[in-house]
Amino acid sequence: MSNYHVTKDPKGWNVRKEGSERASKTFRTKREAEVEAKRFARNSGGGEVRIHGENGRIRDSDTVKPAKDPFPPRDRRH
Repeated sequence: MSNYHVTKDPKGWNVRKEGSERASKTFRTKREAEVEAKRFARNSGGGEVRIHGENGRIRDSDTVKPAKDPFPPRDRRH
């Protein structure tokens, strides 16, 4: 299980495995980088994909199965 971050730099949008210094791959668009990060996470047994904005702050976080979501949504009907 591995976590990945999608971040912006002057060359484009990077996909970087958590804890590594270099990007795994660089893309022209954020959407392309996000799709590839989710594929990387899925292939490593699941994990979190954290999408950063251009300012570096985390804008969104997605759990990729089969990982467990640390903050699952509550069932509000039952």
